[in-house]
This record gives sequence, C-alpha cells and structure tokens, in this order.
Amino acid sequence: MTTPSPQDTTAPDAPAAPADGVPWEYSAAPERTPVKIDDRCRLFIGGKFVAPKSRKHFPTINPATEQTLAEIADGGPKDVDAAVAAARAAQPKWAKLRPQERAKYVFRIARRIQERSRELAVLETMDGGKPIKESRDIDVPLAAQHFFYHAGWCDKLACAFAGRTPRPIGVCGQIIPWNFPLLMLAWKIAPAIACGNTSVLKPAETTPLTALRFAEICREVELPDGVVNIVTGGPETGRLLVEHPDVDKIAFTGSTEVGRRIARSCAERRRRLTLELGGKSPHVVFEDASIDQAVEGIVQGIYFNQGHVCCAGSRLLVQESIREPFIRKLEHRMNSLRVGDPLDKNTDVGAVNSRAQLKTIEHYLDVGQEEGATFHQVSATGAGALPKKGYWCRPCFFSDVQPSHVVAREEIFGPVLVVMTFRTPEEAIARANDTPYGLAAGVWTDKGARMFEMARRLKAGVIWCNTYNRFDAASPFGGYRESGFGREGGQHGLRAYVELT
Repeated sequence: MTTPSPQDTTAPDAPAAPADGVPWEYSAAPERTPVKIDDRCRLFIGGKFVAPKSRKHFPTINPATEQTLAEIADGGPKDVDAAVAAARAAQPKWAKLRPQERAKYVFRIARRIQERSRELAVLETMDGGKPIKESRDIDVPLAAQHFFYHAGWCDKLACAFAGRTPRPIGVCGQIIPWNFPLLMLAWKIAPAIACGNTSVLKPAETTPLTALRFAEICREVELPDGVVNIVTGGPETGRLLVEHPDVDKIAFTGSTEVGRRIARSCAERRRRLTLELGGKSPHVVFEDASIDQAVEGIVQGIYFNQGHVCCAGSRLLVQESIREPFIRKLEHRMNSLRVGDPLDKNTDVGAVNSRAQLKTIEHYLDVGQEEGATFHQVSATGAGALPKKGYWCRPCFFSDVQPSHVVAREEIFGPVLVVMTFRTPEEAIARANDTPYGLAAGVWTDKGARMFEMARRLKAGVIWCNTYNRFDAASPFGGYRESGFGREGGQHGLRAYVELT
C-alpha cells in the first residue's frame, strides 16, 4: 500500500495578533513523501527476506487511523533458531575483518539512513503515531548519528580500553520498544557490529516497519550475510531469543516488569545483559529559574512525544513561591499544542501507539481524579477537534498531587504530567529521589552552584540542567535501580559489547 500524496498548503500571512484571542488555525501541511509498504512482511535472516516457518502473521496498525498497514511475520522457535544460527556463522569472519573495513560498512549504513531519511520518518510516524516533525528532526537524524559515531570507534577500540585487549562477545540478542523504533535499533545494533559482534534484533510488535526497512539498507550496503538479522514477533518471540542457548548477550529496552524476568533468565544462564527500563523522572524547578524556559523544556519533554519516553519528565517539582504563575504559564502553553494527524507538519501531539496503551492512560486519568488531584486538560478549542478514528489523548496534567498518589509513583507512559511543590532544596531532593526508578532528572535554576549540587545528589543516571531530552551519540545513557543497568552510547556503551583481557 502507498501513503496519499497530497500537496502541501501554506497558510496566508496572519495579522500580528488574533482579534478574539482564539489561537490561529493552521492550514493542513501533510507530509507528501510516498512510502510503499508490502502487504505481507517477511523476516530478515542471513541476508535474505524469508517467510516465517511458523506460517503465522499479525497486523501492524496505524494508530492515527486504525487502518492495517501490513501483515507482519510472527517468528517462532525455528525462525529464532535460524536467525541465531546465521548470526553465529557470520560472527567469526565479521570479527576477523580489518576494523577499517568494518567501519566502512557501518559508515555506509549511516549515509544510507540519511539518504532515505524522509521515507524512514514517514514510516516511523505511520507505524508509531508520533508527529512527523519528531520522527524527521529527532529520531532519524539521531539514528544516523549513532552509526556515524560508532563507525569511528571500529579501529580505535584499543584506545577506548587502555591497557586492555577488547574482543567481541559473539551473538547479541536485542529487543527494542515501540516508542523509538529506529533510534533504539541504532542504539543496539551500531555498537554491537562496530565491536565485531553479530546481532539478532526483535522490534516491538506494534512498530516493526522501520526495522524491516533498515534490513533493506543492510542489503543495499552489502553488509555480510548474517551480521544483522531481524526477527519480528510478539512476546513469545522475545522470550525465545532471550532463552536461546547460543546467544551470548541480551540487550533489552522496555518495561521494568519484563526486564525483571529477563534478568532472572540471564542470571540462570550466566549471560551478559544490559537493561534500560522504566522511569518516573522529575523536573525540579527553583524560583530563580527562567519560568518560560522551564515551561518549554517540560512541554517538549512530556507532550511533544506523547509521553512515550522512558525518561519523560513526568513529575514536576516546582518551588512553592512560584507555583501559581508557573501553573498558569504551563496551562497557557499546553493549550497552544496542536493534537491530530501525525503526518501534518503542524501537529505537536500525535496518536497514542495502541488501543491498549490508551486504555492504560485513561485508567490513570480516572485514578488521579479519584485520589483528589486537580485535573487540567488542553481544551478542544486550543487543540482542535480530534479525528473520529485513532487513539488520542489530549495533553494534560494534575496539580495538588501528593507524593503518595498513584499517579505520582507509577509510570503512565502518556502525555500526563503530575505537579507537586517543595519549599527547600532538601525537600526537593527528598521528593525527587522518592521513587524506585532512577533513569533521568531535570534541574532548572539560574545558580550554577545549586545546579551542580542538585546533580550530585539526585539519584538518576542522566541529569539535564536547564534543558531536557537532549541526546548525543557520544554521551552515555542509562539508569539504575528499577530503571535498569548498563549504558548505551558513548565510550561507556562500548563496554557492554566487548570482553576485555
């Protein structure tokens, strides 16, 4: 099937300010890059697209329209066996390849991602529901950046581990979530193959299309057969990969509950493991911070991606003295967000990834109101009328939230923010650290000394100061406690893919 290709329309020049105070309506600006999707998608094993031996398929749905995009192969035991066998057969030759030659392949992948970036962005948006400007301007460029970055490490691994000899681990089983399908693929595959390993990757069952398109890129750059294998499927496929006896390392990004089960399985088999799990990350906003800057950072961190980010700043701790003006500005900015067609370049907030996730979000919205928190949601006037089909949740937040409330403690994974207050830095640290998670945090203050003191005492793997959700391939990312362990990206991320002697 092929996406519609309407012509972009451009809104006429607007006067300086709306006369009636109602936000401007933006003319539709749909993405017009055509993308062809096969009606039935196959597995990518040993450098070839093959039909599943399980003979099973399942649909992948466009969450903005509820239309089926394609039928996806559901990998079974024989398919996982074949993929792992292909990776095992390819690994010795790939590891012995001159590092400079290995770097050329990784570099070609990065260049090809750039060349096919618009196609990949449209596919990511159709399959996952996120706004096209997020896919186009953040996800795809960062994915390419990770392959460029790791291409540079191929012949410099000895420099990364001075005095030690790094050797590849072997076959890496990698499982990624639905919130950043292509970017999480890059986080996993780029360091693995750069270090001389081979990979068997299972994408999320609701967002497999960009992983399969990436398999096409592997063929285009003539990556040796078996170095990268893509096996689509549901939770059972992931379990088969985790428990496969010929896999040397597992890398998983997803929920804490599933991460615990994987950790037990890998511990029993004494298998290498890295986990990047859930979070309930706090923003700490002091009274001396730039309120407008903090509001914009918070909005971008929780609403522009529908809250579908494990490190989304979903808890806001604002100093009591600025609570009222801060909430007013936050509500005003939230009401300017445009919710709707993810392929429209004007859209700020797209569709929720699936019906099941939408039900989960709606459950927490009911719980928050039952607990007595004050509910604030973007108005229909501000966000515009929602499409009749699709999975939609208007951006919202709760104020008057107590630390004991369910919405303040559990990960919602939606465009939902909870607002609490603090009086002193000590209270802010205590409340920010009052969570079983430890993935990320944001600090907003004009005082450099306070900024560094907070960063030192907050229990989080990644801390942003006066900004949020900024990623770079050279910077490691990861958490601890129930947010997982290990790092991805940067020199630290290489350690998970080598044995040192």
